[in-house]
Amino acid sequence: MSRNGFDIDPSQFPELWRAALLIIQQRVTPEQVRAWIASLRFLGTRHENEGWSVRLASGTQWQRNWVVEHHQTIIEDAFTQILGAPARISIEVIPGEALETSAPLDPPIQAPQAQRSPSTPMMEERPFEPVFATSHEDRIDPEHKFDNYVVGASNQFAHASAIAVAEKPAQEYNPLFLYSAPGLGKTHLLHAIANHFRSRKPQAKVAYLSAEQFVNEMVEAVKTQQMTRFRNKYRNSYDMILIDDIQFLAGKERSEEEFFHTFNALHSSKRQIVVTSDRPPKEIKELEERVKTRFLCGLVADIQAPEIETRIAILRSKAERDDVYLPDEVATFLATHIKSNVRELEGTLIKLKAQASLTGAEISLEMARRELKIAEEELAPTFTVESIQAAVARHYHLKIHDLKGASRARVVARPRQIAIYLTRKYTELGLKEIGAHFGGRDHSTVLHACETIETGMESDPAIREAVEGIQNLL
Repeated sequence: MSRNGFDIDPSQFPELWRAALLIIQQRVTPEQVRAWIASLRFLGTRHENEGWSVRLASGTQWQRNWVVEHHQTIIEDAFTQILGAPARISIEVIPGEALETSAPLDPPIQAPQAQRSPSTPMMEERPFEPVFATSHEDRIDPEHKFDNYVVGASNQFAHASAIAVAEKPAQEYNPLFLYSAPGLGKTHLLHAIANHFRSRKPQAKVAYLSAEQFVNEMVEAVKTQQMTRFRNKYRNSYDMILIDDIQFLAGKERSEEEFFHTFNALHSSKRQIVVTSDRPPKEIKELEERVKTRFLCGLVADIQAPEIETRIAILRSKAERDDVYLPDEVATFLATHIKSNVRELEGTLIKLKAQASLTGAEISLEMARRELKIAEEELAPTFTVESIQAAVARHYHLKIHDLKGASRARVVARPRQIAIYLTRKYTELGLKEIGAHFGGRDHSTVLHACETIETGMESDPAIREAVEGIQNLL
């Protein structure tokens, strides 16, 4: 047993906790992680019988009870994955000031606030104290900059748009609306915009917050009769406002109303607004049309899943920043098998680093295969665009040249879209390269085909059955 009664050197605690949080984020919403889990203090771990005992600490009994009731199993599963044996957590309560998180995420996360007592008097003139009392400027992560954002074909336009906004805010692109699936770098760009803007204008006031925080602060302001202070805060206090996950506003009529007027006030006074979402404005259901039109009056930029070259570059950049030796064969292996989520890609590297530190071994290809549970004989077969086109043509009783032709008849167009979708899914070809294999179609046509089939897989049984049937042929 090592010092302090733990079986693992305490210097490794931040890496273990960071690795666990990255796994937890794949099963728990970012808002729940920020509000309840990330502010727990990781105290240590000890090997007991055939498993591990993990000690955590909470600043309040209220937080501890919530985590035990709602998230204990998920946290235990995360540590079980990392430590390679069953893990059980225990959460101690350390009263006093809120605990400082031992492994800050992106963005930094605050501890939940204690509930207001029903007997607490409402004082109209007391200072405004929102639910998340930490300054929104303090939440900007100084580590996320344009310099360490890996740029590829999938995110080049969004990156260039973000730089343009940081250089010349509230001029051409106001608002800037960034959207992508989770884990592809939207939040990194928000922090990079803030850091670059403040480096050029140190006195500027910049607010970074999530849409959930905006809603929670507004609810608190309504309860305490301080809406005037709330409005002044967001309409008059900042030179730039960056809001993450704006889709959270959808369906919350009072919050949408307040945001709409806040947006108008900021836009008319020439202050920059940047928001992110997991989908484009038109696809955010239950969001008021007038709010959607405000977003569409600026620039809308999307981020696609990175191509393999960019994924390898991301891994190398992360390894260099963390001073980790990452063999080229391991980087290529991880980039080949983790395709759609940058956060998952970086999280896997962190887990490999933690395992290497615990075992005293270097990161190896065999270690990476064990982590992804992929043995040599289980590696997925390599598909080519030709084999995919042949399978689709066979399924639909078409000729391959039909898929490459100009016909827009539904009996050809739908199979062509499925072939494009499967090519995007199973090969490393970029959008332009895929288009070239299907009669020289442009990248927007390829992207539209992929999105159509992805949506159809969820809502149309016929499309889902066709795709599954063709995958079986492959």
